[in-house]
Amino acid sequence: MSVTDIAAADLADSVRIVRQTEPLVQSLTNTVTINDVANVTLHWGGLPVMADSFGDAGEMAELARAVLINTGQVPDGRVEAMHEAGRKANERGIPVVLDPVGVGSTPSRQAVAESLLSDIDFTVINGNYGEISALAGVEAEVKGVESVGDYDAIDRTAHSLAESTDAIVVASGIDDIVADADGAVRLTAGHEMLGEVVGTGCMLGGTIATFCGAIDDASTAAVHGTLGFGIAGERAADLEYAGPGSYRTNFRDAVSGITSDVAAALDLEDRVETVH
Repeated sequence: MSVTDIAAADLADSVRIVRQTEPLVQSLTNTVTINDVANVTLHWGGLPVMADSFGDAGEMAELARAVLINTGQVPDGRVEAMHEAGRKANERGIPVVLDPVGVGSTPSRQAVAESLLSDIDFTVINGNYGEISALAGVEAEVKGVESVGDYDAIDRTAHSLAESTDAIVVASGIDDIVADADGAVRLTAGHEMLGEVVGTGCMLGGTIATFCGAIDDASTAAVHGTLGFGIAGERAADLEYAGPGSYRTNFRDAVSGITSDVAAALDLEDRVETVH
């Protein structure tokens, strides 16, 4: 199914499937956000495991329903483990999500991302506007792990990357773009406070991997995982908070609170717009 065929109103079904399935999600992520990724996986209803050493990573991928590879830190041993887990997931036919953190900011990160793309078939590639643009070969400005600059053509850029990699591409920003080889949609969901908390991009990767581990159709998993994440950001802002720290706690509570019944009661009309 193409991303342009996904109905926002069916989010409730996806949330129910994730919580009933309880997918084991193997995440190789950076130490800055490892706890956040593990918790958001758990709060959506998945089972997190964070095996990131060579040998253990491949063995755990033998058991998982989905694998997340996050390049926030790229020491040699972890990169080897990423390749091992990704190849094992490909052999088993389970989804692999790539979060190319900071790609485009240094030659080393660019080389790691390119090596992973050449070795592993990714189901979803999730990054901010700058990271997706850098992977697509479009001029981008990435400082550290943050995307800066203007990306007026991000829908076309995401679509181009989806065509070249045969993956579903999620470009996160003010609005989120989800693209595949057939087209792209813009998701209107989220809150500005998400940008004030370190690691929300990594948590989005964990969310998408969790949905992919439970839902057979990867396009549905990518769209609904991204949409659900944005809705949680909005609901977190509806709760009282004093700043980024308490908002971060609210966000985790909001994710946990999005049950299928809650999602079914949401007004999701006009949340998904075909743009390409």
